[in-house]
Amino acid sequence: MKRTRLLNSELSYEISRIGHTASITLCDAGLPIPSGVKRIDLAIEEGYPTFLRTLDAILSELKVEEIVIASEIHDHNQVLFEQMMKLFEAHRMAPKITEVSHVKFKQRTQASEAIVRTGECTPYANVILKSGVVF
Repeated sequence: MKRTRLLNSELSYEISRIGHTASITLCDAGLPIPSGVKRIDLAIEEGYPTFLRTLDAILSELKVEEIVIASEIHDHNQVLFEQMMKLFEAHRMAPKITEVSHVKFKQRTQASEAIVRTGECTPYANVILKSGVVF
C-alpha cells in the first residue's frame, strides 16, 4: 500500500505525470469543467471533501511555483484565501500569486492537465496550481 498521504490513484497519477509549469485546477462543486479536460471528481456530498483538505493532500505531493485565483475571492471568501496561503506556508512553498477575473479564470482552466472537483460549496474556492520543480 502507498505510504504517502494522497491515496487517490487517479489524482496521484496526474500529479506524477505533469511537468514544470503544467497545471492542475482544484475547484469547488460549482465551477464549470470544460469538455476535453480530464475531470477527477472527488465530490461525494455538499462540503465533502473540502477544498482545503484536498489542497493539503495535493501539496503533500506537488511542488507549486505559481497559483492563479479569481480576484473576487477577496470580496467573497477572504477567510478561505488566508487559510489557503497558510497551507502553502505549512508545506514550505511561497508561490507567485496571479489574480484574474472569475471569467478569465474559467477560461484558463481549459489549459489544465486535470480539474479536481471537491464538494466545497463556498464562493470562489478555486485555484490553478502551476507545477514547480523540486531542485
